[in-house]
Amino acid sequence: MRLLQLQNDGDFSLTTNLLDDDLPRYAILSHTWEDDSEEVTFEDLVGNSGKGKAGYRKLQFCGKQAARDDLQYFWVDSCCIKKSSDAELSEAIISMFRWYRGAAKCYVYLSDVSIWDATMDDESSHFKWEQAFRKSRWFTRGWTLQELLAPASVEFFSSEGQRLGNKDSLKQQLHEITGIPIQAIQGSRLSEFTINERMSWVAKRETKRKEDKAYSLLGIFGVAMSPLYGEGRENAFRRLWNEINCKAPLLTLKPSFSLA
Repeated sequence: MRLLQLQNDGDFSLTTNLLDDDLPRYAILSHTWEDDSEEVTFEDLVGNSGKGKAGYRKLQFCGKQAARDDLQYFWVDSCCIKKSSDAELSEAIISMFRWYRGAAKCYVYLSDVSIWDATMDDESSHFKWEQAFRKSRWFTRGWTLQELLAPASVEFFSSEGQRLGNKDSLKQQLHEITGIPIQAIQGSRLSEFTINERMSWVAKRETKRKEDKAYSLLGIFGVAMSPLYGEGRENAFRRLWNEINCKAPLLTLKPSFSLA
């Protein structure tokens, strides 16, 4: 796992690949991607470029918020994974749930939620951002499901970097938006929920690559399998079901709704 490390001048640099036993306390970012060309990549950071991209703002936000929380290290998926390496990408996908669960803080950056409106008073402004919060694209993406459930500490921020609340103070809104039981949101063991119930949490979510809808559920079910991009969503879910059934053979089930 590579981390971004804050420097004394406020900039940041990539660490070497660290083993789980060697990881310092770190923050982790949850976000929805800009256009691929606007996200800061591993190659951008190695080449000391990418500061002109729209996605650089998220890195700056995460670094500053981590510093406020006395955390020197943070992780952002767009640039901490060398995606040109199939082996590294595969390891990251299999490890992602564990990495989010191990974070000291998870910051959810909502680029489509703003608190700024000079014509509104404080009460009206809160109503406005909550409306936008409920409609945020973040709740429609496949990967953000595990990013909500895995970490103990999840904090939500507006596009201006203003803190909106955490998954405890916003638990009712999160339950109403996602349909996920409050107990799961607050950290109950996911194995306490049925396989079909957990599958239902991702039914209306989408991923850019079809197979990722299955791969994003590995941590939700506590299983591991290597990604095979190009296999298609149906085959990816078939392999996922096989892994789930191997882990719990007495619970051989099929989803009660379509995930295709």
